[in-house]
Amino acid sequence: MGVRLAAVYRIHEQGNLSATDNTFDLAIQGRGYFRVELPGGETAFTRDGTFQLNNNGVMVTHDGFRVLPAVTIPNNAIDVTINGSGQVLVKIEGQVSLQNVGQLQIATFLNEAGLQAEGNNLYLETPASGTPTVAAPASTGFGSILQGFLETSNVNAVEEISNLISAQRAYEMNSKVIQTSDEMMGTLTSIR
Repeated sequence: MGVRLAAVYRIHEQGNLSATDNTFDLAIQGRGYFRVELPGGETAFTRDGTFQLNNNGVMVTHDGFRVLPAVTIPNNAIDVTINGSGQVLVKIEGQVSLQNVGQLQIATFLNEAGLQAEGNNLYLETPASGTPTVAAPASTGFGSILQGFLETSNVNAVEEISNLISAQRAYEMNSKVIQTSDEMMGTLTSIR
């Protein structure tokens, strides 16, 4: 009958964190997703915190999708700090204290496995995922934000290669069994 794919599943465990020292690279340590606005007005969810500023000083993804809630960095800001609870603080030239220009929020889902993958690290809400619960980072049940870090892949390459080799060996063994069975059937038919 052949072989067919039984299932595809995503592992929603956190990957390792890698330091980038880029001001707008953000990682979520713990549960949660950043919310971004797609061109059609839909809200998508991502753990990819590779953010930057557009021409208007608005924080966007590397594809240009606006981060929700919108955060605008003033042109005269000389330093930007994003703390663990998602407050965006800027140092304005000539001022001593930091100025709060926005509050990032993250979303969690009851069933993360129910999210619909859209590609480019974006997910959409589905009836299976449930509606998102949105709150400030570092709230109870939500992860915190680390500035200057990115989350790497959560795939264990060594384990996956070992699984692939095991599957390949099982296939070879089954192929040998079929070949031996064919040879036995050939021998039986030649005896008659």
